[in-house]
Amino acid sequence: MEKYITDERTGLKYELVGDYYLIAGDDEPEQEPIGVWGQRHLHHLKRHHKVIYANLLTSGKLPEYLADIDRRAEELFLRLAKQMADAEGITEKLKASDQMEWVRQMNSIRNRAMEIVNAELIFA
Repeated sequence: MEKYITDERTGLKYELVGDYYLIAGDDEPEQEPIGVWGQRHLHHLKRHHKVIYANLLTSGKLPEYLADIDRRAEELFLRLAKQMADAEGITEKLKASDQMEWVRQMNSIRNRAMEIVNAELIFA
C-alpha cells in the first residue's frame, strides 16, 4: 500500500497510519510541543484511562489537551517552588554563603513540588 494517496474528488491527501488512511496534517496549524508533564499525563492516560485517551485521540483534541496540562503543570510547579522557597527562607544569600546547603534545600523543594503537581494534575 502507498504511504500517501490523494482523493481526486475532494483533493484531500491521506497518509497510511498502521492499517488505516488518515487525513494528512499538512493544512493543520503548528502545535506547541508537549513537555515532560504532558508526556507523563499521556502515559498515565494510556495505562489507566484508556477510554478517555481514545476519545481525545479520535476527536483530535489530544495534543491540545496535553499542551494545556503541560502548561498548567509547569505554572503550578514554578509557583509552588517559589512559595516554598520564600516560606522556608531560602535566598540568594544562602546560595552565596553555602551552595551545597542551598542545593540540598532546593532539591527538597523541587521534589515536594513535583509530588504535588503529580497528585493534582498528572495522575488525577
